[in-house]
Amino acid sequence: MRQNLGDADRTIRIMAGTLLGVTFFNLPRGSVSLIIGVVTVILLVTSLTGWSLLYFVLRISTRSDKDVKPLEPS
Repeated sequence: MRQNLGDADRTIRIMAGTLLGVTFFNLPRGSVSLIIGVVTVILLVTSLTGWSLLYFVLRISTRSDKDVKPLEPS
């Protein structure tokens, strides 16, 4: 799979996921906290992998040529 999230999009998702994660642990357990927990996991997983299923289905990509890091020879 080719990554479809740019660096700015990934950074925003990490910050939003972290904020929601902190909120999740401060809420009483219930349906709202469950939804916030699921959204938190989705945001963090997509930001770490650089790939979003929703973006793939909608054929959207926020990744630009400058986001691509060249591989360094070992």
